[in-house]
Amino acid sequence: MLRDADATKAETARTLRLGAQEKLVVKDVSKDADGTTHTRYERTFAGLPVLGGDLIQGRQAQGRHQGDEGHHQGRLHPGEAAPVGRRAGPDQGRAGRTTPKLAKADKAPRKVIWAADSTPNELHVITDANTGKELFTFRGVKNGTGSSQYSGEVELGTAKEGSGYTLTDGERGGHKTLDLKNGQGGQGEALTDDDKWGTGKPEDAQTAAVDAHYGAALTWDYYKSVHGRDGIKGDGQGATSNVHYGQNYSNAFWQDSCFCMTYGDGEGNTHPLTSIDVAAHEMTHGVTSATANLTYSGESGGLN
Repeated sequence: MLRDADATKAETARTLRLGAQEKLVVKDVSKDADGTTHTRYERTFAGLPVLGGDLIQGRQAQGRHQGDEGHHQGRLHPGEAAPVGRRAGPDQGRAGRTTPKLAKADKAPRKVIWAADSTPNELHVITDANTGKELFTFRGVKNGTGSSQYSGEVELGTAKEGSGYTLTDGERGGHKTLDLKNGQGGQGEALTDDDKWGTGKPEDAQTAAVDAHYGAALTWDYYKSVHGRDGIKGDGQGATSNVHYGQNYSNAFWQDSCFCMTYGDGEGNTHPLTSIDVAAHEMTHGVTSATANLTYSGESGGLN
């Protein structure tokens, strides 16, 4: 099986539309009881390993392509390569003064291509102009932190507004999470805080918002990384999550009219329907509406 996979790796690379300098290296092949094979590849660019470029391809016993899993992310366009061992960041504090030498590593450094998905960052580094010593660093892209009921401590995309922050995710199309305050109509209100949200307990109104906001972020990231889809409509625009709908409402729903999903608080208002699987389910109603536009009735409703 390994030899067969190696013989077809060039065709697999063409299927994935990899560039001329990109190659696939077969690492192993496994076979399920039904005959489906799973081939694991590593990726290289100009002979360099691509970290975050791994790929698993499934193929049914009849030879039909089953699907791809991994982080191949499409064709790479890396910038100019830096010499191995070069210090990241400015190499001079001021004219004529170079930075100190790096500490000796346990192993020789190797050059790689970094292609893994991660939160964008703008790293600010303060250095001493005389010695090149690093004095302080801070990130330009900020995330809030939240205590959720279903997922523990999580990071949240937030935005500074006035003297506090709101649950507005600028990295995901400006997706907002609002509080209906147990109402059943109208638009929810923005929650504000000092960027540390919720307690993990349903009694805290922010906790359900933390779960809903986090679930929306994970679902956005899934569609982006797995399907290359930029938001629900594929247009880069974020939706809205509304929490605390009604009293003891044990459901959640999506509405095209407001481009929003709404969550009830469940039995006793202590079991909000804001877990990750519910968030993904509701957002996928929006994806279905934006693509197939299936009527929510009969067989098409079942597919929806």
